[in-house]
Amino acid sequence: MSKELEIEFKNMLTQKEYEQLLEHFSYTAADAKTQVNYYFDTADFALKSLKCALRIRKKHNGFECTLKTPAPEGNYETTDLLNQRQALEFIEGVSHEAPEVCEALQTLNVEPAQLKMIGKLTTHRIEFDFRSGLLVLDHSEYGETVDYELEFEVADAKNGEQQFTEFLQQRQIPLRPADKKIARFMNSAKSEH
Repeated sequence: MSKELEIEFKNMLTQKEYEQLLEHFSYTAADAKTQVNYYFDTADFALKSLKCALRIRKKHNGFECTLKTPAPEGNYETTDLLNQRQALEFIEGVSHEAPEVCEALQTLNVEPAQLKMIGKLTTHRIEFDFRSGLLVLDHSEYGETVDYELEFEVADAKNGEQQFTEFLQQRQIPLRPADKKIARFMNSAKSEH
C-alpha cells in the first residue's frame, strides 16, 4: 500500500501530434505497454460527487487498486496491490480485499459493498524520464472512442507547469486541457446512451 501526492499536467493530442511525438522521441506504437483500467462508483455516483475516482489497473505485472482524492495541488492516491483473484473478485463485486483503499473509502462514507464497476478503458502507454519529471504518451480506447494524450508527472507544480508549457510551445502543440481519463470515459458513456 502507498499513499502519495500526484501532480500532473495533461494535454489532449491529435493522432498526428501523437505520432510526431513518438517519432521525435524515437518510439513506435509497438513500444507501448497496454494497461486496462476498471472504474468503480456507487449507483448514485457518490465518488464522482466528491471529485474522487476509484480504479483497478491491470498492468503487465499484476493489478493495483487506486483511490484518487483531491489535494490542494493535484490528487492523493491511495493504492493497494492486488493479486488476480482479489482483482477479479473486486471487479465482480464478490469481495473487496484492498484494505487501505477500503479504509479511505469509509472515511468518505462510501461502503465498498455499494461499489459497482461502471466500465473499462484500455491505454497503450509510453513513459520516460524527461526534464524534471515523467513524460507520458497515451493512446486510449473506451467504447467507440479513441483519444491521445500527453501527461507530465512532476514533484514540483510550478516548475513542472513551466516546463510543460514550454515543451508544448516548442513542439507547436496547442493547449487543449484534458479531463482525467475517468471523466472522459464517463462523458463518452453518456453520449453513447
